[in-house]
Amino acid sequence: MRMLSGWGRIWIFLMILGPGIITSFADNDAGGITTYSIAGSHFGYKLLWILLLITVALALVQEMSARLGVVTGKGLADLIREQYGLRWTFFAMVALLVANGATIISNFAGIAAGFEILGIYKYFSVPIMALLIWSLVIKGNYRQVERIFLLLCLLAFSYVISGFMASPDWGLVVRSTLTPTIEWSQHYLFLLIAFIGTTITPWMQFYLQASIVDKGLSLRQYKYERLEVVIGAFFTDFISLFIIIACAATLFAHGIRIETAKEAAVALRPLAGTFAEVLFALGLIGASTLTSFIVPLSTAYAICEAFGFESGLNRKYREAPVFYGLYSVLIFCGAAIVLVPALRLLFVMYLAQAIQGFLLPIILIFMLQLINNRRLMGNYTNHRLYNVIVWGVVLVIAAASLALVFMI
Repeated sequence: MRMLSGWGRIWIFLMILGPGIITSFADNDAGGITTYSIAGSHFGYKLLWILLLITVALALVQEMSARLGVVTGKGLADLIREQYGLRWTFFAMVALLVANGATIISNFAGIAAGFEILGIYKYFSVPIMALLIWSLVIKGNYRQVERIFLLLCLLAFSYVISGFMASPDWGLVVRSTLTPTIEWSQHYLFLLIAFIGTTITPWMQFYLQASIVDKGLSLRQYKYERLEVVIGAFFTDFISLFIIIACAATLFAHGIRIETAKEAAVALRPLAGTFAEVLFALGLIGASTLTSFIVPLSTAYAICEAFGFESGLNRKYREAPVFYGLYSVLIFCGAAIVLVPALRLLFVMYLAQAIQGFLLPIILIFMLQLINNRRLMGNYTNHRLYNVIVWGVVLVIAAASLALVFMI
């Protein structure tokens, strides 16, 4: 009986697997990969220690989002509208639309950069990938689309292989991860803050909660979804760790400083071999493609919830025309802008991080107010110690996010 019970729990976990893992893996987008690549090439292993703290913070925030979803059965934008009215909702949605639009552009730029490393020009790769991303969502249901997302998550492990191929000093890696190191330079502090801004973002909270509702998860599956969220938080920063390791062990060790993820992949070729370069490129393509799916969906979910339109991947186009129409506009506009020759894509990436940094503290405060509303959550509000910890996390994130806005 115990064996059957154990296998039963594993089966349930596999059935609910998706929202937490996908949201976390999509967090390592083109902007994140660029940030970690720059950190590794400019400072070696010195920034690894912050990943431990960020993992804990990410798990706490994502757990609250998951709990709100399974207890209320509603998305975050829906709850904000119900509890705080249209004025605050409109403000949050406009900021989210601008920030997510910039994020979508930066990830199509990541797709372009990844394919250019493999010798395929962006004027071919970007339109094809945009059409593929669009058609898979338009024609699929939630379960089919979720399987595609989970497969894309596997490509992120190419960075782990690249990290091992770089032959790092593992003793130094462990010491750097466990020992905080502060370098009092503006560039170091900027990257330290950028780590937070690129790891915990507003769109993640909207997507995670909306996908939990869309998948139909209930309070009975809460403990399994909580475990999935924690696992997702661990793996997203596990991948980040190896991006930094790959660049630190090769580029930093040879005094090569890069400014984009594409430069990092190309620079790996003479130091770690062509295979390492290809793996880095595939990781960039996979991560950028996954986020190019997720961020437009997150935006469409949030705006439709906020203003009462039908939404969800289990609905047909005619049942949710605003949802799919907005998704389509975001996909094709984002792809088209990347094809503009003179566009400064690095500036677009930083702009997205700045706006996300401005919006994030506001969204986290909304979440804390909602999660502690006993009328809404019943016995599933935060415990006092949990509140103390999370408010501390929110204050640090708010300070870091606002600092990032002013430093960009």
